[in-house]
Parts: sequence; structure tokens; C-alpha cells
Amino acid sequence: MAYIEFDHVVKEYPSGSSVIRALDEASFTAEQGELSVILGQSGAGKTTALNILGGMDTATTGRVVVGGRDITGLRKKGLVTYRRNDIGFVFQFYNLVPNLTALENVELPLIYRGIDRKTRRKLAVESLKKVGLEKRMDHKPNEMSGGQQQRVAIARAIAARPPVILADEPTGNLDSASSREIMEILK
Repeated sequence: MAYIEFDHVVKEYPSGSSVIRALDEASFTAEQGELSVILGQSGAGKTTALNILGGMDTATTGRVVVGGRDITGLRKKGLVTYRRNDIGFVFQFYNLVPNLTALENVELPLIYRGIDRKTRRKLAVESLKKVGLEKRMDHKPNEMSGGQQQRVAIARAIAARPPVILADEPTGNLDSASSREIMEILK
């Protein structure tokens, strides 16, 4: 049994008198520790698939199993717990809180996980160092370049060492050398 099973997933959105099918019987599996890539044209449903896998959206039909747990039928509270404890997200548009420093942005999801102050500070500092931002921890997003903001988002995703990291174009604003470095960190 694979660690992730994305089984015949359909996602439909109503659009006036018609329906847009963002995913059409999408299926894939991934083993624990495996790096998987979803490729496709713009609008092909890659982000939709990640959102469903991450519990931020639900499938119209199909089944999603992560770590032996079927998340398809989870209600709102169950999805919140799943996202908080099992998933690290690197969003395409970073989703950093503008009035928080890089360090505070990385610590924020650790607070929601119930990690004590000393431990979350240690984890946040470690992950920011891993992405090369040890000298930018006290800077707010508007004081950083797009690439640095992306590194903060990556640090936030890896800080709690979740079993699954979902990254939507994690190296989109980085140069080739930085992209390779970030992919190694994610692995």
C-alpha cells in the first residue's frame, strides 16, 4: 500500500449553467520518502490536486488516502487537524503574514500545532538557516526579495518536519543554483 493514494479523483466547480471539471479521474500514488512531481499545462488542475491532497479542498468524487487514513470523508474539524499535523505547504504565492518577521511567519504554524515556545523558536531558526536566511530572520516580507520570501515559505513548510510536504512551484522565483539547493532541502 502506497503512503499516498489519489484514486480516481474528480473535482467539479459550478460555472453558471455549466460545470468546470478541474480534475477528471486523476490517479497517482506516492511512497513514503518519495519525491513526486505533478506536471501539466497551466489550468490542468495541478494546484487543485495539491489543495485536495492537502485537505484545503474536497473532491467531488474519488478517494484520497494518506498514511493509511482516508481523508476524503473528513469533516471540517478533521481536515483542520490533518492539515495542521500532517502537511507542510509551500504555496505558489507564499501566503506570508505581512506584519510578521520571517521568524514569526515560520513559527506561526508551529503555534497551531501546540509546540512550546522554546522548541518552536529552535525549529524556526533551524529551518531558516537551512534555506540560507539566518541573517534575514527579523525582516518582514516587504523587506525581502521574492526569492527570499519563497525561502521563508519553504522554511515554514519544513520546520515541523511533517510527513508530507506539498509545494506548488517551490522554485519558481529562484535561480538554477538556488533551485537545486531548495530541492535538496525538500528531499
